[in-house]
Amino acid sequence: MTIVLGWLLNAGYVLLIVVISPVLFYRRLVQGKYRRGWSEKLTGRLTRRHPDRPCVWLHAVSVGEVVQLGRVIEEIKSTLPEAELLISTTTETGFDVAQSKFGQHTISFFPLDFTWAVHRALESIRPDLIVLVELELWPNFILTAHRKKIPIALINGRIGEKSFRGYRRIRSLMKHILNRLSFIGVQNATYRERLSELGATDDRLFITGNIKFDGVDVSQQKERILELRNAFRISHDDIVFIAGSTQAPEERYAVDSYLELRNEFPGLRLIVVPRHKERFEAVAEEISARQLPLIRRSQPDKTNSIQLTDSPILLLDTLGELAACWGLSDIAFVGGSLTNRGGQNMLEPAAFGAAILFGPNTWNFRDITEALLERNGAIVVRGPDELTSTIRSLLKDRKAAIRMGEIARSFVESQKGATERTVDRLIQLLKR
Repeated sequence: MTIVLGWLLNAGYVLLIVVISPVLFYRRLVQGKYRRGWSEKLTGRLTRRHPDRPCVWLHAVSVGEVVQLGRVIEEIKSTLPEAELLISTTTETGFDVAQSKFGQHTISFFPLDFTWAVHRALESIRPDLIVLVELELWPNFILTAHRKKIPIALINGRIGEKSFRGYRRIRSLMKHILNRLSFIGVQNATYRERLSELGATDDRLFITGNIKFDGVDVSQQKERILELRNAFRISHDDIVFIAGSTQAPEERYAVDSYLELRNEFPGLRLIVVPRHKERFEAVAEEISARQLPLIRRSQPDKTNSIQLTDSPILLLDTLGELAACWGLSDIAFVGGSLTNRGGQNMLEPAAFGAAILFGPNTWNFRDITEALLERNGAIVVRGPDELTSTIRSLLKDRKAAIRMGEIARSFVESQKGATERTVDRLIQLLKR
């Protein structure tokens, strides 16, 4: 059955690639995406640096999941210093961030879920444990690893309502896949209940909490925050509004709000941080086309020629610095929430005590947004006009803004501890 299923999936994947190939070629040629990693993805040609050591293979899809792994990796290395860690990603931005943050370990692209690619990858790496972040359930990969008797753990598991409804249509397949996992650590009781309904047995389902909370360590960011403050020439008297992890047209909304408010509040500064590096140039051109002065983090040599009295827009167009940049924020708008993205991670600005704003579309972080809103630690803005009016209210009532930020900060601190619980389970699997 497994072999037949594998080749049926192969055929489905080939068909899917043929259908979306025009989009892939367009993004490759125009946006510069999908240019690297094809050898690893299509053939499974992965290599290890230290084949004589025990190996833990950790897979994170993109930037957000890669960042989550920071504390997990620290804990594993602390407990098993001799272990080799292989960190794989699917996206190029995730790969770049992994190289930047964990370059001392082996970094690779994850093979596509073709039987030949996953077989070759697993034969080459021969990991002692595979760790998947959130809900990376690739059938051929999981079934092949299970046949090779390699334990597989899913950590920080989550399954949104929309995904749950879709997976229920293929419950028999989901049950077959989920019960090939040795351990499933989920963020909360809701996700546990959903995965249980999809067929995961109770002996492998555990509520461990959300490791994202442990990954937010503001104390480690002090030097980088100071560096960014100096680079953007921000004084301690300025009030900083950051629009981070944004998608179009959220950058325009943020700029419009800033232009309307800057005369009323002269100390207001705006930092824009697009979610994807492919949009850095487009956002810079859009701002410049409006005849607005612009300071770009990637072009420090041009910074001094711009007068601060001209109220320049600040653009963070580098990778891996948003976490520290949130430390400058008094007011933080978390992007992907006024579009159909489903929101982005708001834990970092929360941990820094910023007054947090986001749009209504935050289903990717529903549990976190609900918890913040229940505690009055964040505000939902439903459009560009409401974004402007809410920022104005917070600027007029600074005590209320500070109080809101303190609530968010306290919430993040209260939720820590998931990493330790998760790694304890992983170590048990390795010892077995």
